[in-house]
Amino acid sequence: MLEARPHLFSRAPVFLSAAEVAALRAVVLAIEEVVRNRAYRRAALAWAPPVAARDFGPRGALMGYDFHLTTQGPRLIEVNTNAGGAFLNALAGQAQRVCCADAGVGLAAGEADAFAEAARRMFAHEWSHQGRSGAPRRIAIVDDAPAEQHLYPEFLIAQRVLAADGAEVLILDPAELVYRDGALSAEGAPIDLVYNRLVDFTFDEPRHAELRRAYLDGAVVVTPNPHLHALYADKRNLVLFSDLATLAAWGVSAPALEALKAVPQTVQVTAERAEALWRERRTWFFKPTRGHASKGVYRGEKLTTRVWAEILAADYVAQRYSPPSERRIAIDGRPETRKLDVRLYTYDGDVLLSAGRLYQGQATNLRTPGGGFAPLFVV
Repeated sequence: MLEARPHLFSRAPVFLSAAEVAALRAVVLAIEEVVRNRAYRRAALAWAPPVAARDFGPRGALMGYDFHLTTQGPRLIEVNTNAGGAFLNALAGQAQRVCCADAGVGLAAGEADAFAEAARRMFAHEWSHQGRSGAPRRIAIVDDAPAEQHLYPEFLIAQRVLAADGAEVLILDPAELVYRDGALSAEGAPIDLVYNRLVDFTFDEPRHAELRRAYLDGAVVVTPNPHLHALYADKRNLVLFSDLATLAAWGVSAPALEALKAVPQTVQVTAERAEALWRERRTWFFKPTRGHASKGVYRGEKLTTRVWAEILAADYVAQRYSPPSERRIAIDGRPETRKLDVRLYTYDGDVLLSAGRLYQGQATNLRTPGGGFAPLFVV
């Protein structure tokens, strides 16, 4: 599988200072504080669809916080509720401990040793947070055509890790799920918990109807779920995360407000702002409110009038452009430059794992020669 995905991992490590690591973690804690704020929750859920209204209790398995590192400090680019790569990076981190000992203690390597147990504990907490007792007996890792996904190897690792506690763990397409008589099932047996990797964050697609019905009835524990996506990962929330005056009025603490200076100014794209945004487009980055994996995102300086018209007709936010840092690496003996971002994988505010991603172009697609997930070392 790795031979078919030669750029899943980069051979080049990434180095961060201890101060940078502390700053990244402070942003995570600040976002968690904001999400617990009642005024913020009302605002975020006000523009969310009805499927996201109810809180069933889960905190969200493996949240992802993506950062660019700038000369002014880290910048939080977005928050993701179905961040991929954690299980892969944990596996790589264990190898780093063996081969990179002379480089000192790596950030990812130390976390990787504890990751499998932390992951099992995380899903156990999600189970209990929805009022369940005991332990889930049957877990489904769910994505569309999972075997065709670029990160399918991660599903296999997750399956092995989660099965270590005795649960049966299946990797399923949502079309294999059946909801009948108050129970979600697959292959003729009930499903207790769904590790949701779908990018249909609100289960709107017809092929996800069975999962949607079971979720809305509380018949299965789903993590992450539409409620959590609405609170964390809807791109419109970046408007609130970057509005420090409003957050202060809502009672967000001074340390959290200081950390949230790392969120670039973000505004909704509206007809009233259209002229000014077009005039200043080179300083903005445009994102669809419910997008994922850099699909439909545009660097302002590259916009055409045709694409601008499409943006105005859709639901978009504009985020002040914060360029990623760069990493010089050797490819076939030649020095080349790759862009860099940093992802923190978290659960309920705790950082479980950290990784760098090296890439070319606009998207971190794990298909760039010399790019891919990169180990992190603290210096």
